[in-house]
Amino acid sequence: MRNAILRKKEAINYALLLPVFLLILVGFIAQYGAFHADPAVKSVAPLLKKQFLWTILGIGAMFFTMFIPIKYLWKLTPFFYCSSLILMGLLVKFHDPIMAEVTGTKRWIRLGPISFQPSEFMKLGYILMLAYIVTRRRQRSSYPSTLKEDFHLLGELFLVSIPILGLMFYQKDFGTSLVFISILLGIVLVSGCSWKILTVGYSILGALGISGILLVLTERGQKILSYLHFKPYQFNRIHAWLNPFEYADSISFQQARGLTAIGSGEMLGKGLNDLQVYVPVRESDMIFTVIGEAYGFVGTCALILLFFYLIYQMLICTLNAKREFYAYITTGVIMYFLFHILENIGSNIGLLPLTGIPLPFISQGGTAYLANFIGVGLVLSMYYQKEKTEING
Repeated sequence: MRNAILRKKEAINYALLLPVFLLILVGFIAQYGAFHADPAVKSVAPLLKKQFLWTILGIGAMFFTMFIPIKYLWKLTPFFYCSSLILMGLLVKFHDPIMAEVTGTKRWIRLGPISFQPSEFMKLGYILMLAYIVTRRRQRSSYPSTLKEDFHLLGELFLVSIPILGLMFYQKDFGTSLVFISILLGIVLVSGCSWKILTVGYSILGALGISGILLVLTERGQKILSYLHFKPYQFNRIHAWLNPFEYADSISFQQARGLTAIGSGEMLGKGLNDLQVYVPVRESDMIFTVIGEAYGFVGTCALILLFFYLIYQMLICTLNAKREFYAYITTGVIMYFLFHILENIGSNIGLLPLTGIPLPFISQGGTAYLANFIGVGLVLSMYYQKEKTEING
């Protein structure tokens, strides 16, 4: 009995859990600093209590996901995908009008007193569905696969992607659309498709990306994009990104204040209780500025290294995966976390435009925070189920 308990404990990937719990701790510290510095917040305790409750719920969801056997995860994947898609579809009728007016996007659904973002759960359902399709196709195809088989695989992947991207277009949430695209590109890259297809495909995407940037940066290009339903606030984000201090009193107020806050932290920071630069929505999308101002260059570098260690542990899990299904799942989770980390930090330090992407485990709790835990749970599940199978068999 004792040996069985010890073996179950060994089946838990503590090397992956370590950076997760350290990031949770950093998140609480950053949340305290953000709320404490906000003149509109009268009491920090209720807000931290809410964050604590989200954390307990997230940890529970993480371990619940870890214990799901692979055979059930495989069978339930189409259900997860379809149910997440239905939730996103409800936004057409039940999106939160207040949040839509404030943010310019229709990504929050309101059912009575409850408000959440279905796209956060859709990211996980999408990862599972892509992994399901690639695994099933590869089990049926020859080795090495033919170009015809590769095109059939890509066709299926695009087929399940189209309704998601269509709904994202309706939500006017370009930033989250990029998360789905990065997940797709990552899984396609490791799917075993011919290098000829990948070279042509990624070259076309690169050309489209460069063309898009050129369109955004020119007046004529912006007129063309306007015909494609791009909105003025999206162009404003580009202008704010390129010239944050030129428009510091209007469209780039948040970005300019964020850069000022990070710069004021200098090398070692000013301390958590001495945050003097006001940054709007600091507890969410701009949480990295709290670390920058409070702990300076050293603190931000330490946080980035901690994120690198988290991704490194996920990569180790992927390379050691004994089942294709899990390998593709962990690849999708890595792309999901990587995009969130790079986009959030990049936008906070001025390298990328602001897109409203939260920083994993650091930004204020909510559906995105909960999705972070479930994503880690999927990676932990691979390690736990592998060890469990070896013990039992």
